[in-house]
Amino acid sequence: MPADTATTDADQILGLARQLLDTEARALSLLGATLGDDFVAGVHLVLACDGRIITTGVGKAGIIAQKLAGTLASTGTRADFLHPTDALHGDLGRVASGDVVLALSNSGTTEEVLRLVGPLKALGAQLLAITADSTSPLGQHADVTFAYGQVTEACPLGLAPTTSTTVMLALGDALAMSVLKKRNFTPEQFARFHPAGNLGRSLMKVEEAMRSGDALPLVAATASLADAIDVMTTTRGRPGAVLVTADGVLAGMFTDGDLRRVVAQRTSGERLDLERPIGEVMTAGPTTVRPDQLLGEAQRILRELKIDQLPVVDDVGKPIGLLDIQDLLDVRVLPSPRANN
Repeated sequence: MPADTATTDADQILGLARQLLDTEARALSLLGATLGDDFVAGVHLVLACDGRIITTGVGKAGIIAQKLAGTLASTGTRADFLHPTDALHGDLGRVASGDVVLALSNSGTTEEVLRLVGPLKALGAQLLAITADSTSPLGQHADVTFAYGQVTEACPLGLAPTTSTTVMLALGDALAMSVLKKRNFTPEQFARFHPAGNLGRSLMKVEEAMRSGDALPLVAATASLADAIDVMTTTRGRPGAVLVTADGVLAGMFTDGDLRRVVAQRTSGERLDLERPIGEVMTAGPTTVRPDQLLGEAQRILRELKIDQLPVVDDVGKPIGLLDIQDLLDVRVLPSPRANN
């Protein structure tokens, strides 16, 4: 292909892609203005739901409905997706009185969805619709309707669901996040639903990864430098650090790096004083974390302070654990160096 032809082809492709993105971005920028009392009512409908949120839709709208069910479920709202065709052939038994059905249809005239309206009302479920037109059959029959208005599909043919599904997704996300905020849903609660993967690992608690028991290196502030070095090197896991206590609470910390500093500070020919009290050379008042803090937060502290270890203390300042950067690698909160090779 000649260079000028290739350039023209690339320009056409990029121009079409940018036009599509601009079309969808304009629709999203106008979406906030469509929100009002109906949106507030929809949030309250979900908050008051004693059962589950059942999302439904056909085709591309159905795929968005599946995603919204997953988002709701992962943020503390019991939710499932139900395909309208399956519902019409027996799976309607999954819906019960007290449930809220979130139905998605751009036109509001999707036959399979509309055929569900009567049976859903008979079961005692409430209907929340996301559609373009509040006067459509779906909009009129719903208890609450999120009507986003007519949008221009970004498809060059004006046919394939593009802008409409983007708007549906954004509205559904706005609903889910509003519910999350009103319920004061916490990172700790979020972690319960994400036990695996990088996200789940970053939401683990410090106490799940810290070194404790016979793997916790402890010495009193009156111990000698020699004693501290011995504990650093003989404690299980060879932590390369020791926590220094005074009257049972954390007073300081001494690491391999501190040892190198002490050695470097000697005058020429001076021998290292191994009987020197560790309290004189330790780093006093080190940054600490609590056992109930998230590993992701501990990771941020290690990164920002450019340190390798964090003491873990209880409510009164007693050291109960040590978190080493290697521990984060072991639970894969941090990527393995090998992954970059």
